[in-house]
Amino acid sequence: MHTTTWDELLSTALLGTDRRAAPAGRPGQAPALALLDEAALHAVRRRAGALPAAARARPEPAPEDPRPCLPEAARRRLALLLADRAGPATGRRGSAPDLVELLPQWLAAANLRGYRAPDALLPELLDAARARSDLRQEVLRLGGERARWLARLNPQWKFALRARPAEPAGSGPADRQRVWREGLFAERSAVLATLRRQNPDAARELLAGTWASERAEDRLMFLDSFHDGLRPADEPFLEAALADRSRNVRALAARLLTLLPESALAARMARRARACVSRDRLRGAGPLIVVEAPHECDAAMQRDGVVVNPPSGRGERSWWLGQIVEAAPLSVWPAHLGVSGAAGAVALPVADGWRQELHAAWCRAAVQQRDTEWSRALLGPATAPPGPGESSWRDPAKLLTALPRGERAEWVAQFIATHGLPDAFRMIGVCEVPWAGPLGRAVIDALDIARESGGYPWSFSGVMGLAERCLDPDQADRLQALVGAPDQPEHTGSSPGAFDYWTEAFQRLVDTLRLRAVMRAELEP
Repeated sequence: MHTTTWDELLSTALLGTDRRAAPAGRPGQAPALALLDEAALHAVRRRAGALPAAARARPEPAPEDPRPCLPEAARRRLALLLADRAGPATGRRGSAPDLVELLPQWLAAANLRGYRAPDALLPELLDAARARSDLRQEVLRLGGERARWLARLNPQWKFALRARPAEPAGSGPADRQRVWREGLFAERSAVLATLRRQNPDAARELLAGTWASERAEDRLMFLDSFHDGLRPADEPFLEAALADRSRNVRALAARLLTLLPESALAARMARRARACVSRDRLRGAGPLIVVEAPHECDAAMQRDGVVVNPPSGRGERSWWLGQIVEAAPLSVWPAHLGVSGAAGAVALPVADGWRQELHAAWCRAAVQQRDTEWSRALLGPATAPPGPGESSWRDPAKLLTALPRGERAEWVAQFIATHGLPDAFRMIGVCEVPWAGPLGRAVIDALDIARESGGYPWSFSGVMGLAERCLDPDQADRLQALVGAPDQPEHTGSSPGAFDYWTEAFQRLVDTLRLRAVMRAELEP
């Protein structure tokens, strides 16, 4: 008697019972039902006859996490935020707070208070981090070693194993050497980063011992750790790295050496920069900066990090000049140009159309060298109108990062009050959260003015989203007045639905601030 095999049943199901005969069923039974009955019976036989698999080794218990648990209200809030993350997307946001965008802020606040993630929510947290790379650092910090332990059991969470773990507390020199010789890249990075903070000289010697045998991409990542605690004693190692076989490693070594104003590379760049840029004392119309860009990029310049080939549309000489000026210590310019400080140098006129190239290089140098005085001088007053063509080379958002946080927020507030919001979005993004009072008031006033003047509302959605996340939650009650109708009726030229958008947006702003205040209170012990 022929017994129908599982493969034959599968083929019949795929082809259909009208094209292939089904197994004989009960009298009068439809062929499709007979096929399903036979498949069910066959499945039971297969399972009953299956041999038990060998038991796998039980995983090691999860490590203990001594950090305090979340308060119960905060635990429930985290569960709601994670559940909302997986909810269906809708077209119009309406006036309800966007919980998805509050999750990063909640994670940062919980980590600031030193809590650990609830064990039951670790899978959902890892799923959220897998879907959004911007959450990974905070999720892994909240989850701790238990999150990494769990990630080893699910290949979908392998990103957690690539992240840099913290070096185990109490690791001694012998353990450090063992991990450095035998560990994974993330473990070795953690050892080097920790040692770099504790003993930069020992970290440098540890790396030097295996430098020649490391892969180029690993050398680059290890060398990046020198940003922490960079010191003059690192110069010989970095000078040797200028001859590395990897172009990226050479470029990073040169960039690090420019951050050491007393280094030999900084002195070489300063000599080149002074030879290219000088003050003309022969013209009678007053002091003037004259520029003579390099005519060639010789081997010595290339070894010091100057890239030979310019980007498309850029001249070679201006490209070389910019790199030299950018790498030279800013401290050389006042004395060389005969002025008292950065403001005096920036104010000098530049001959022959070289002003843009020179000032753009100074801007990059100010950001890289974190020079507050030069950043302040290159920014100028926030109320001043931008000069012709400045938007193509001056990046105020980057220059602002070198200013103290309070001064940064004050400058952006004045800029918004003078010029409005359209050109301020990136500047707002570099300000400390929550926004200082003057900055918050300037943003809200500008949004209110845009509404009353009939501004196209959807073009301000990005700023409104930032305000929801960055305004001080204590401002919610004061902003409630903005939810109502403006003093003037809706403008005739406004887009259809603009008034409803503004009303919803301000209501969402107020509700989000109130929710953030509740979330903040829930995290308190």
